[in-house]
Amino acid sequence: MTASEIAKCRLLNQQLAETKFTNAPEIVAWLGAVQAQEYYQAKWALGLRLPHLTDTDLEQDFTEGNLIRTHLLRPTWHFVTPKDIRWLLALTAPRVNAVNAYMYRKLELEQLGFNRCYDIIAKALQGGFQLTRTELNTLLNQSNIVTNSLRLSCIMMRAELDGIVCSGARKGNQFTYVLLDERVPPTNFITQDEALAELTKRYFTSRGPATLKILLLGRA
Repeated sequence: MTASEIAKCRLLNQQLAETKFTNAPEIVAWLGAVQAQEYYQAKWALGLRLPHLTDTDLEQDFTEGNLIRTHLLRPTWHFVTPKDIRWLLALTAPRVNAVNAYMYRKLELEQLGFNRCYDIIAKALQGGFQLTRTELNTLLNQSNIVTNSLRLSCIMMRAELDGIVCSGARKGNQFTYVLLDERVPPTNFITQDEALAELTKRYFTSRGPATLKILLLGRA
C-alpha cells in the first residue's frame, strides 16, 4: 500500500472521514476504548466523528451510563461501554496495578489496606448513591484514613481498576463515583485469550492498517 492509501484507510477505519455509526457508544465500542483523561477533549473527539450530535447528547449518554469513564489500559481515564468494561478491566487492570505498584508502596497504601477503603466507599455508595471525590474523601478522613491529593487519586484509581467503582453522573462540573455492580449489568465471562483476541481485533479494525510490531509497541 502507498502512504496515501494507508492514510485514507486509517481515516476511514477511525471513522474520521465518514462513519456508519449513529451514536457515541457505538463509536466507543468500535474503537474499544477512547482516551478520556481530558473529558472535554474526549467529547470533542466523539463529536468529530458524529457531527450530528450535540454536547447535550454526549452528556446524556454519560449521565445515563451509556458511556463509562474509568481507568483501564494504562493509568489514565478512558471512555468505554458498559458491555466492554468488565473484560477490559480483567485483561488490563493487573498490568496497570503493576505499573502503579511503586507509587502504592511509596504512599504506604499497601500497609493501609485497600480493602478497608473499599468497605467505606461501598457502604457510602450502596443503593445507587453517587458521590464526588471530595465527598468520599471526607468519609475516608472520618474513618481515620489520612489522604492527600495523590494518595486519594491512587485509592480511587485502584478502586476503579479492581472493579469497585466507575463513573456516575456529574454534579455540576464535578465527577461522581458509583458502584460498578450497580451501574453496569453483569456480562458473560470471557477468557484471557478471548479478551486478547478481541482487543487485537478491535485495534486492527479501527486503527489499521498496522503491523504486529506497531501493536506490540503500543502495548509497551
